[in-house]
Amino acid sequence: MSAGEEKERISGDIPRSEATSSLEPMEVFEKPQAPVVAYHPAIYVVAWITMSSSVILFNKWILDTAGFRFPIILTTWHLAFGTLMTQILSRTTTLLDGRKKVKMTGRVYLRAIMPIGLFFSLSLICGNLTYLYLSVAFIQMLKATTPVAVLLSSWVMGLAQPNLKVLFNISFIVAGVIIASFGEIKFVLIGVLFQLGGVVFEAIRLTLVQSLLSSAEYKMDPLVSFYYFAPICAIMNGLVSLVFEVPYIHMSDIARVGYFTLLANAMVAFGLNVCVVFLIGRTSAVVMTLCGVLKDILLVFASIMIWGTPVSALQYFGYSIALGGMVYYKLGAESIKSFFSELGRQWAEYGAKHPVQRKVVIFGLVILTVFAVLGGLAPTVGYDPGQIVSTESISPSLLSVERQRTNDAEAARDKALETATTELQNADAEAYGPGFLLGGITKGWWGVGTTHGRYETNESKNSGGVFFRERGIRSTYAVYFLRGLVALA
Repeated sequence: MSAGEEKERISGDIPRSEATSSLEPMEVFEKPQAPVVAYHPAIYVVAWITMSSSVILFNKWILDTAGFRFPIILTTWHLAFGTLMTQILSRTTTLLDGRKKVKMTGRVYLRAIMPIGLFFSLSLICGNLTYLYLSVAFIQMLKATTPVAVLLSSWVMGLAQPNLKVLFNISFIVAGVIIASFGEIKFVLIGVLFQLGGVVFEAIRLTLVQSLLSSAEYKMDPLVSFYYFAPICAIMNGLVSLVFEVPYIHMSDIARVGYFTLLANAMVAFGLNVCVVFLIGRTSAVVMTLCGVLKDILLVFASIMIWGTPVSALQYFGYSIALGGMVYYKLGAESIKSFFSELGRQWAEYGAKHPVQRKVVIFGLVILTVFAVLGGLAPTVGYDPGQIVSTESISPSLLSVERQRTNDAEAARDKALETATTELQNADAEAYGPGFLLGGITKGWWGVGTTHGRYETNESKNSGGVFFRERGIRSTYAVYFLRGLVALA
């Protein structure tokens, strides 16, 4: 064997060092991710309440106040805009990455998504049709029956066994809503039927979701769910609108409302779905339930302040029963007890750290309670068209005096209106005494009674009864509140 062959053989037996391997894996550094900003849960709760309330009030304003009486078309527009936005977000953000975990097939879409989407569409259509007939306040009261409808539908579909104890608990919700309905001043049967229909369709939808999409492989957050449901719902609503609304709508109807207004409305509606995604997991079910009740109460008062919706004492009583029954049914006695126990502990700690601030909060709550009690007990001044303050009812001499003080005709008219309003309030104060000055003014300020109707100008009455839009009226109420305190003292 030659030396060359021996060298070759020996060198072939020498193992290669791993350090000299050309296939050595290189060290991989992960790209640093931007830190996730975490806010206090209260921020997410406030955002959710704001967006949810804004959608309802915005829809009511467009369909009723602005005169765009095409609720199915409006719903279709919301769903079409949502379809577009979810497609964009799925390609540009990570908000919809949860869809990759869902084992969605054509069979699942046909057997689950489409039936659920059908009832989702029907609930949206009925819900928006209700705005044409009922006030936001009364609609929220009727919506309190949703847990009852969900429970009954789960019993009918065999997903839960009937329970007399649970039935007794939800009976308080039903009783409260019935009492509130009897107290409704502007009761419209067709509107009530549409709202109850929307509640029933929504209950069936939720029950179908529990039945068909309850397994872990189909768990979806609200935005991913909207990603799958929005397209089919938009098509369904669009087909319905082609029959019932498209033949009667004109471009002038859309232009009257405003293209930007409709775009903003759709953006708010879609923003609500995004807010829910961020809210999930950042607070407990107890807090979410109580915040939902708070949102419903705020909507009732918003309806009163914006549209001057009359709400009777019987409605307040019935709605209080319904909300209390709903909270008890959803949470149970133990959860409510533990929640308030924890709340009391935190309040005690807050008082120990900030004693002055705690006293200020208590004083403010006492003042609000006094307002509420006096507002409920005060006499209600009946609406008198013959005494309504208007440009026609102002005496020429009063208008002439104001015009001598200013060269601005509009400013003179406004000042004359304010003076005439004050004179009428003086007469009412003398007739009804301090109770009117304190309680009556409180009732008029919140629009609970009809005291504000007595002082509406023609302009504020035509704009929906928002009495505080007229300059001078609000300051007059404040002055009379102070005078009431002096009178009682």
